[in-house]
Amino acid sequence: MNIAIRNPVAARRPEGSVQVELDPNLKIGTAKVFAVYGKGGIGKSTTSSNLSVAFSKLGKRVLQIGCDPKHDSTFTLTKRLAPTVIDALEAVQFHSEELRVEDFVAEGYNGVMCVEAGGPPAGTGCGGYVVGQTVKLLKEHHLLEDTDVVIFDVLGDVVCGGFASPLQHADQALIVTANDFDSIFAMNRIVAAIHAKAKNYPVRLGGVIANRSAKTDEIDRFNAATGLERIAHFPDLDVVRRSRLKKATLFEMEETPELLAVTTEYMRLAAHLWAGGKPLNAIPMKDRDLFEFLGFD
Repeated sequence: MNIAIRNPVAARRPEGSVQVELDPNLKIGTAKVFAVYGKGGIGKSTTSSNLSVAFSKLGKRVLQIGCDPKHDSTFTLTKRLAPTVIDALEAVQFHSEELRVEDFVAEGYNGVMCVEAGGPPAGTGCGGYVVGQTVKLLKEHHLLEDTDVVIFDVLGDVVCGGFASPLQHADQALIVTANDFDSIFAMNRIVAAIHAKAKNYPVRLGGVIANRSAKTDEIDRFNAATGLERIAHFPDLDVVRRSRLKKATLFEMEETPELLAVTTEYMRLAAHLWAGGKPLNAIPMKDRDLFEFLGFD
């Protein structure tokens, strides 16, 4: 078994809290793996999808894995809500050998391969089980052998063991944040989770992506105090809202000088990450210290 499940009914339809232990031997392989975290609603899926396209335009074979029960991480790439891994497994009564690749993988814009892990019924299961099953399926079908980049788009700012599980597979964790109190407060908690995981896994902080913000002064001040670094900046633009309404990535929208600046920044970010970036050894603040540190006019 690749995953040890303490509740015997968990592999079917969980009816109570489920705790899981991921198999430490379940490795993704040679691909560069990034896990994207940030406060709920901060634009992680938009960032992940456009970053996936940027990598693909660099000639890389890209796989994006949405880790949210809403299964909406990849809809701008595929133009639809893709079925989830959990839905696919449930349809074959969790006999994974009966699944075909097309049952849980969809090809999106510019060849980006898309997977929606989904999640257990609300209040009944653990996201770690879902992530583990997704990686297991991808390996069983040899889909990771031909992949250069894997991007995990992770639910909100939840840092429990389950939704922190992508960190066990990732080379670098990226944090998306805005220049406001709540986003930075959430970022600090995510840094703490990554710091804890880094004691046992090779994951390291890859940097901070400022999103939906005209300014980055408070982000930069926090970064300087904790050892983080801003690696990209995307302002709050109406074209981003319109792209999601059109179910399209920014790279598919009509080009304007404003849009070109954003897509160029995504291409620069992808090139930076592919080159290896600089692992950051950030130290999170205590909640009370951060509360006193953050201040706005």
